[in-house]
Amino acid sequence: MTEATKHPKPRPMPRPAPPRPVRATVPGPPAGSGGPVGGPGLPLDMEKLLAARLHAVKVRPYLADALFALHVVEDRSVPTMAVDAHWRCYVSPGFVARTPVEELAGVWVHEVSHLLRDHHGRGERYAREHDEYGPGERSEMGVPPAESWGRLRRNIAADFEINDDIYGDGLPLPAGAVLPSLLRLPDGLLMEEYLRTASMSGLAADLAWLDCGSGADGQGRPWELGPDGAHGLSRQQRDAVRFRVAEGIKGRPGDAPEGWRRWADEAFHTPQPWRQLLGAAVRSAASAPGVGEDHSYRRPSRRSAGIPGVLLPSLRRTPPRVCVVIDTSGSVSDAELGSALLEVAAISRAVGGRRDLVSVISCDAAAGVAVPLCRAENIALVGGGGTDLRSGFARALRSRPRPDVIVALTDGQTPWPSAQPPCRTVVGLFPRPAHAVDEETPDYVPDAPPPWARVVTIS
Repeated sequence: MTEATKHPKPRPMPRPAPPRPVRATVPGPPAGSGGPVGGPGLPLDMEKLLAARLHAVKVRPYLADALFALHVVEDRSVPTMAVDAHWRCYVSPGFVARTPVEELAGVWVHEVSHLLRDHHGRGERYAREHDEYGPGERSEMGVPPAESWGRLRRNIAADFEINDDIYGDGLPLPAGAVLPSLLRLPDGLLMEEYLRTASMSGLAADLAWLDCGSGADGQGRPWELGPDGAHGLSRQQRDAVRFRVAEGIKGRPGDAPEGWRRWADEAFHTPQPWRQLLGAAVRSAASAPGVGEDHSYRRPSRRSAGIPGVLLPSLRRTPPRVCVVIDTSGSVSDAELGSALLEVAAISRAVGGRRDLVSVISCDAAAGVAVPLCRAENIALVGGGGTDLRSGFARALRSRPRPDVIVALTDGQTPWPSAQPPCRTVVGLFPRPAHAVDEETPDYVPDAPPPWARVVTIS
């Protein structure tokens, strides 16, 4: 034995591997919720995708027209499924492969809901009118760059709006679905309300994979075909689809959740700025050809130069006179009469603030005296009986000087003149529910305002 064999050198112990840094794990997109999946050569299972759409139509029949209007575009760069404003649905083959049919049906409903709710147009408007950053979000860690963070915020808020009432009853809620409860927010709000009231920077890292396309937030993507691409729907076609879906929901209201019923009621009856509309109607009537026009020799006509020795008058426009006929019958409430006085003040502003050119007539079954306007709040409105605005129109036309515009503020429960007055007419209608019935004459149906009047609903 050699000396080295007798006394072997101790082998050095292997050093332990340095501890790996601990990182907060960001959960990936669950099946049915998002994230790129599948290999580059995986074909799109169109049969499975269309079977999922049929399941969505079966459990949400009121969305059938919208679901069948979507055109499928295969694209491997799309995280999951996404839509653009032209009703194209971009689909990842890998996502379809790993997602169960029932959850895939929920994604169909989710994406088409973005389009029906016009999240594309609403997202664009919000981006133009508001700062993309909420209070304090610019300096927080983990927030994506400005452009992508603004897109992500709008996408999250749009998902909050639709996800609270599209799942259940045949559409299972996928794991990781984006719900308002993630931020302890109430259900039932609109996208704009979530954007205004909630800071979403805490969700930025976990939901960076979320991308429903420009149809959800109004910001274009590189993989979208754009307005000139194939198989897109025109604006008229998109409106036609929304109209058919809204009519289907209103025809069978018990089949749709409250959020969809509210959407159907407002889809084509959006609130209008009625006071601006009323003022515009009065200004339009007052500026029409022939209103307030007269010939005057105060300034000779320019055509006089072509006729030596002859003085021609010029056509001068004088401020128009407006007579307001207010319905003071018993069917008009005190609150509506107060609103009518506010309208009188707004009408005086619409004609340039000339109160001396505005007069007011109280009218129930008989018309009162035309009262010149000094202060709207000091006008005494007398009435409380039946309704017949024909006497009010007749009284206005007998006024001297005769008005250029007559404005009638009424609930519409009145007979109307049989002939068109020789001046412009604007009708401001106090709204009445469609099911309102007169207890004394239940078969009575009010006549609609005549076609020669410009009608504005005062809401």
